[in-house]
Amino acid sequence: MAITKSIFLALAVLSMTLPVSAHHDGAIHHKHHEGQQPLQDHHNTHDKSGTPMQEVKRVAIIGAGSAGSSAAYYLRRFHTNTTNVPPVNITIYERNAYIGGRSTTVNPHGNPGYPIELGASIFVSVNENLVNAAKEFGLTVSSTSNVRPKTVRDSLGVFNGEEMVFVQSYDEGKMGKWWSLAKLLYQYGPFAPIRAQRLTGETVGKFLNMYREPIFPFSSLSEAAESVGLLEATGATGEQFLVAKGVGDGKFVTELMQSSTRVNYGQNLGLIHGLETMVCMAAEGAVSVEGGNWQIFEGMVKSSGALVHLNTSVTGITEKSTKDDKRVWTITSQTLGDQQPVVNQEFDTIIIASPYQYLDLTHPPTALHKTPDEIPYARLHVTLFTSRHPLDPTYFNLDPASTVPETVLTTLNATEQLSETFTRGEGANAVGGVGFFSISTLRQISTKEHGEEFVYKVFSPEAFGQDKIRKILGIEGESEEGADVTWVFRHLWHAYPYLYPRVTFEDIQLAEGVYYTSGIESFISTMETSSLMGMNVARLVLDEIVGTRGKVKAKL
Repeated sequence: MAITKSIFLALAVLSMTLPVSAHHDGAIHHKHHEGQQPLQDHHNTHDKSGTPMQEVKRVAIIGAGSAGSSAAYYLRRFHTNTTNVPPVNITIYERNAYIGGRSTTVNPHGNPGYPIELGASIFVSVNENLVNAAKEFGLTVSSTSNVRPKTVRDSLGVFNGEEMVFVQSYDEGKMGKWWSLAKLLYQYGPFAPIRAQRLTGETVGKFLNMYREPIFPFSSLSEAAESVGLLEATGATGEQFLVAKGVGDGKFVTELMQSSTRVNYGQNLGLIHGLETMVCMAAEGAVSVEGGNWQIFEGMVKSSGALVHLNTSVTGITEKSTKDDKRVWTITSQTLGDQQPVVNQEFDTIIIASPYQYLDLTHPPTALHKTPDEIPYARLHVTLFTSRHPLDPTYFNLDPASTVPETVLTTLNATEQLSETFTRGEGANAVGGVGFFSISTLRQISTKEHGEEFVYKVFSPEAFGQDKIRKILGIEGESEEGADVTWVFRHLWHAYPYLYPRVTFEDIQLAEGVYYTSGIESFISTMETSSLMGMNVARLVLDEIVGTRGKVKAKL
């Protein structure tokens, strides 16, 4: 039973994790959080009795998404539990008007009672950092299926542009679950599902070693991946990895597993590497925070006591050496949308918690060992809309009298599956003739103006226009604007990376006192793995500050 449950969860939940959030205009926030120590002079000072005090270490974090928020949070926690360590001040720069990066919500019709995740939608039970933080901050988490309308018979369907190749009904009691398992095994046979489940467990087990000694903290992601035995998975495509591990390349793989890599990363098994393929199948215990997952990261930032500059762009990172031959870094920043002057602030350590290519520095650092390579991010169109109309069964070549599954994932048809143009393609080539990666009926809402209606979400590599919306709803002819489709919100993300096979990853330390978190994006791109790298960098930074003077707890 665990086999079928995990497989269906992996397909049904939309665990898209978007590494980069676009700029949002908004009010200016320069917030001084409770617990932040006042900024002090970098050099040694004396207390009232004349006794020398330890110098304050100044740490800047650029980016307040999962990685940056986690770096601040764990740096404060590690610092609190460390002996004989100087005070640490943390400053966060974030060019958006909000904390959370990839995690942000929008409100249909402007109603805050129905927040909808625009980016990172779920996390799962093995995501230690997010699960523990949600508990610590007293946030309410619930299954992603709790708010689904469940007005149709089937929870999930896989569509290849020609036919619905797989359908999963809502389970009703023990008999329903056994019937679902029987249908799965009858359609795909027992071997591929069982082997896929075992391989998922093995892969997740290896990954979890990265949270613990002797692997954690790791100064090289490449060496850590090799040490836990994951380079075999990252060095091959999902297609190659599954064949090598005995799962095969049959319909279970091309229909069910591939639909999962498409909804999560917009990539087919001939392109995406094997590790991220298995991550897509590890969806046991999928949940989200009621009101938005961004609350986890806001809680982390508040708990860290960091000084936060929102709506602030970092335009320069320059270095200089002090008299005692220590390197000091200067961050040049400016508040967006006003005439505030440029501000220069000196730091001992900088954590770049954003893809380097998006910093857009006028004055980049010149002392880096190596400038990080550009991350090949995919362009993903997310379209949210509301309508009283259900999805049209005839669009999906179903009986007109039937209903469409609540979540429709997609895969390539048999002809496309034979062509590398599609299996190894990107964007429009990756999606194939079906034209979208997924369509989900998220929930029902009720407003005075429009009454009861559904909220839909579409992932596609190209803009999903009004004509396409009307087609999937079966709306023919002309209608008054706003009558059939009452609200639409579109957003283009530079989303997850194209996860090509590779066995080496970006350096974590770019120079003395400069650390980088986004190298993990090409390894695994999720909220949790960004949080892991933020935690890892926090530990490396504190190790550097402490040296041989104290002892840092490995994991809290």
